Amino acid sequence: MKHILDDTDKKIIELLQQNGRTPLKRIADEVFLSPPTVSARIDRLEKDGVIIGYFANINPEAFDYHIKAFINLEVEPIRKKEFYPYIEKIPNVIECNCVTGDYSMLMEVVFHTTAELDQFIGQLQHFGRTKTQIVFSTSVNHRGIPIEHDTAEA
Repeated sequence: MKHILDDTDKKIIELLQQNGRTPLKRIADEVFLSPPTVSARIDRLEKDGVIIGYFANINPEAFDYHIKAFINLEVEPIRKKEFYPYIEKIPNVIECNCVTGDYSMLMEVVFHTTAELDQFIGQLQHFGRTKTQIVFSTSVNHRGIPIEHDTAEA
């Protein structure tokens, strides 16, 4: 899915990645366009599937989620049809990715306690072997993707 984006689109995306609530007027000032033009560009980027959503970045500890972990799970391909609907219903799963390697799934999860995490891992083992890493600290939080700008001068 390759979309043709000019430098103005890329700048708009960068600004929205930094803060999804950036006012249209501020974005318009940054890219030297009118707010209605910027709004139309954002609408097109959403319609084209370049911008797929807007999220608030919440501190898990504000809701007493003190345990963050990454869980690898080995799921046989035949079991994925059963696994996907199950995992979508678990609110503690922040992200679940199908990956290459010894394990087929990589999940990021948050829990209040290690006991809750342990109970969840026990449920996951119904689907296959697991390997868990508990996070002590995060040096780089989730951030937007790097946007490359054209370097050719007009």
